[in-house]
Amino acid sequence: MAEPERAESLGPWTPGAADSVWAGALAAIGAGAYVVDDKGCIVAVNARAEQLLRRATEDMVGRDAHDLLHRDARGQTLPTSRCGMRQAFHARRTEQAHGEWFARGDGSVLPVSWLITPFDTGGPEPATLVVFHCDQQAAGTAAPQEPAAERLTELERLALLAETTTRLTSTLDVDEALRRLVALVLPRLGDWAVVDLITERDEVWRSAVVHADGDTLVHHEELQGPMPPVPETSPMPLSRALRGVASTLAGPETYEREPDSGIAVEQGRLFKTTGIHSAAIVPIRSTREVLGALTLGRADKPGDYTDADLPLIEDIARRAALALDNARLYQRQRKVAETMQNHLLPQLPRLPGLRMIARYLPAPDASQVGGDWYDVFRLADGATALAVGDVVGHDLEAAAGMAQVRNMLRAYAWAQQEPPSRIVERLDEAVTHITTVPMATLVFARIEEADDGHWELRWTNAGHPPPLLVSHDGLTRYLQDGHGILLGTGSGKPRPDASTVLPPGSTLLLYTDGLIEAAGHSLDEGLERLRQHAAALAHRPMAAFTDELLRRVRPAENDDDVALLVLRTPAGPRERPATGLE
Repeated sequence: MAEPERAESLGPWTPGAADSVWAGALAAIGAGAYVVDDKGCIVAVNARAEQLLRRATEDMVGRDAHDLLHRDARGQTLPTSRCGMRQAFHARRTEQAHGEWFARGDGSVLPVSWLITPFDTGGPEPATLVVFHCDQQAAGTAAPQEPAAERLTELERLALLAETTTRLTSTLDVDEALRRLVALVLPRLGDWAVVDLITERDEVWRSAVVHADGDTLVHHEELQGPMPPVPETSPMPLSRALRGVASTLAGPETYEREPDSGIAVEQGRLFKTTGIHSAAIVPIRSTREVLGALTLGRADKPGDYTDADLPLIEDIARRAALALDNARLYQRQRKVAETMQNHLLPQLPRLPGLRMIARYLPAPDASQVGGDWYDVFRLADGATALAVGDVVGHDLEAAAGMAQVRNMLRAYAWAQQEPPSRIVERLDEAVTHITTVPMATLVFARIEEADDGHWELRWTNAGHPPPLLVSHDGLTRYLQDGHGILLGTGSGKPRPDASTVLPPGSTLLLYTDGLIEAAGHSLDEGLERLRQHAAALAHRPMAAFTDELLRRVRPAENDDDVALLVLRTPAGPRERPATGLE
């Protein structure tokens, strides 16, 4: 059960969430900067832009940037036909200029140099970044001014750093962060990019070796893989970077001397294989630890890296370290939750005549696991208990809450020889008073073989999607009876029971809402999709039925975990052993 969304990390840009998504990226830019949407309206502004334009953010957000800011030298409104920025905006191209003017909030005009560039935010809506400086020379001051080319290169640098922050911090997947890092630096800063990461076991793994062939990025997986250990005192560039000591420039001559370690041998082999004639090697270092090293190389591009190139590459590596550190922490928590979940999910008991199979699929990359579960266990009176439930949330707390609910349900069901409704009433009271579980849904049932050899199901439903019964011939029926309110409300109202006889050869599905819920689609649509595919697959063997159903029905855009429990009755009533009393 998905809980309300929270802005825990940067995600794809949407107009309604612009401030939170862009705040970190714009704050990292030393120049004035603002972001416009696909209509040219301002959606985010940094503090430096507020200072330069003498306008508050709330006075700019939502306004058309051209109408609000663009002026000629006399402060007159600039026609769109004469506005180079407007033309670049509509053409979705990067462009820069100097000697132009922005209107300030106090009525004066600010001479500016600007750079405009489209940003791929990872979302469906395009966005554009504008970075600008006060143009001192145009303002008639005597301040020394650097050449125009260097000034515009500085604008490009700031834009690249802003894009790096935005792109890398909007994913919590390590592999995706590496792909984005490589795409940001190639081919702008080099022909080759190599990323060596230190694993949690202090081993070095060459995680990416990528060559920019024009605008095409070619991944050389044959050059990736495990690396020798990092020497503690080696003065070689990669070893120093992986220890977090320093950034270094290197070339083939660096590795012509006798290698002092296995990692130096591998780095020398890299230079020979790629043809790199100049490289910059910098640590990827977070606030907590050294995560690896980034090597940028030039093979096709002329010229060598210089010490002046290192600060920019170091800035990029620091932003990459923040993203990688967050992704690793997220994946570590996810792994703990998955491990906890898998240990808590039970092995299915064997029931003569009944076939059962269960599947648990954790939530995909954008979420965490935790709340969905299933359970099957024998009861003291010989019947078998079935449960599928969902605790609100997608994190370690939800997994812990699931464990509480599951264990209390087992205890009540075993100790109390009562109908499912009464067992869940006791559970609901306990959840409300002695756990931290906010809310949960549940189907709890007992199944047992009747005297005539048929199987009888009795159940109660606490706010959960209804079980689906599929006959051998493909007829389907949702078990809508026995429905009551979800757990955790403290209502204290009696809960209903329902019962049915399962036809021979029928298939019963108990599942969580991650199987049927999808953004932009109603719950009824999800239930109908499940019904149609379950009917079509009714003749399949159990394992094939279950796996194919998950493949077909689970929404591609699903951000929830899924628990699925499937039972199938024998094709005919089972002959019971003779007792001699007939």
